[in-house]
Amino acid sequence: MSRIKRNVLANLAGGVWTSVLSLLFVPLYLRYLGIEAYGLMGFFATLMAVFSLLDLGLGMTLNRGMAKLSVHPENIGEQRDLLRTLEIIYWSIAIVAGAILFIAAGPVAARWVHAQHLSVDTIRTTVRLMGIVSALQFPFALYQAGLMGLQRQVLVNAVLIICGTLRTVGAVLVLAFVSPTIEAFFAWQAMVMFLQLAATLIATWRSVAAPTTPRFRKSMLRDEWRFAAGVSANAIIGVFLTQSDKVLLSGLLPLADFGYYALAGTVAAALWWLIVPINAALFPRFTQLVALQDEYATRELYHTACQLVAAVILPVAGTLAFFSHSVLLVWTRNAVTAQHASVIVTLLVIGTALNGLASVPSYFQSAAGWPQLMMYTNLVGALILVPAIIVMVSRLGAPGAASVWLALNLGYVLVTVPIMHRRLLKGETRRWYVEDVLLPVVAMVLVAAAFRLAMPPDLGRAAAFLYIALSCAAMAGATLLALPRARVLLLRMARRREETIA
Repeated sequence: MSRIKRNVLANLAGGVWTSVLSLLFVPLYLRYLGIEAYGLMGFFATLMAVFSLLDLGLGMTLNRGMAKLSVHPENIGEQRDLLRTLEIIYWSIAIVAGAILFIAAGPVAARWVHAQHLSVDTIRTTVRLMGIVSALQFPFALYQAGLMGLQRQVLVNAVLIICGTLRTVGAVLVLAFVSPTIEAFFAWQAMVMFLQLAATLIATWRSVAAPTTPRFRKSMLRDEWRFAAGVSANAIIGVFLTQSDKVLLSGLLPLADFGYYALAGTVAAALWWLIVPINAALFPRFTQLVALQDEYATRELYHTACQLVAAVILPVAGTLAFFSHSVLLVWTRNAVTAQHASVIVTLLVIGTALNGLASVPSYFQSAAGWPQLMMYTNLVGALILVPAIIVMVSRLGAPGAASVWLALNLGYVLVTVPIMHRRLLKGETRRWYVEDVLLPVVAMVLVAAAFRLAMPPDLGRAAAFLYIALSCAAMAGATLLALPRARVLLLRMARRREETIA
């Protein structure tokens, strides 16, 4: 098995496992903690995204730098120096930012979060624990990026699977047998995050082991500052685009209503655990192919990656979008939750799926050293986003904010990707739209609509689950058959089977 295939499979395994765990235990979190406490979890997810702004593009710089330097084994010393240089910066930022968040917990609890049942003291303690978890998560992201660039992605996902299992299963055990409080939940998260950070720190340095002593080198920052600045600006705007709805809604809506939006966001975020692993596995290879100036291999890998993303996310997205109410009812066993969150789930899932279809072009831009296009596109979106959210929320409530997310990502598909193909991978626009996007989307939508219309009313929980699973399988089959590269692969497998039987 090639390294790329192994990395893709490992990343998908880690992403799917983490996603399944996070979704599987949400009903138990709601049972032990209630919707307001779950709203705090949604607030923490937003906080983590805002915290990532302090990355300053250094994580992707390390990822790309490790991949470039790994082409020549004699660059091991430079790899160590690059890691040490960025490591010192990362740890400094993590300590300062964590301390600021710890101190700011009081004002956040008293003035920002609007709770009816949770006390100010509970929220203040919880926010302080969030600060500790965030400070530990931040340097972990650096070591994870370094291992990904070195293509040690099987190792990364082994750590993520083990720690993700500890984080979710352990949290439920703590809530059930120790203390059913949001403070206990985040205290456990902090403990597991410490273990995860320690494991990746040790693994990263062992991956670049050499007799030389690593040094902090300002020259490396000067060499990489333009790329890092472009990635950082893009990341800042990107986080603003993806999290501003949650930041605004956490202050505009009652905590319970925000909890429903956060729950819908958790469902839609399941797609990220399919999108990100594929792109993370392919980004180092894209970087190497660009460095080698192998245009043919780059084009082929590009379309293969786009079709792979479509094959993986479209059946799941179709299931969640077309059967949102039934999925929520089966999942949470709560009719009120399903009623409040189903429309939001549909809108967020469609928007996230569109983002996923445009994700390979976005990653390729960074691999080619041109992150500015996404930065400018995101900047335009950011100028429109906040007023659009305020207007739509005032008219439609939480679903209004979700509709803005959908419109934003439709713009990426219709505007940003064609612009990219004028400079990178010229002449590939039509092929991307027809083969990589349009054919699989149409096939999936037709099958999804047919199954949704044919769904019998008043199915029991088990019967509804089986029907939804069957619908998802049918969408997956239709999507695969609509993708040119998947059809070729299936034909080859069929011929090999025939030859084996003969």
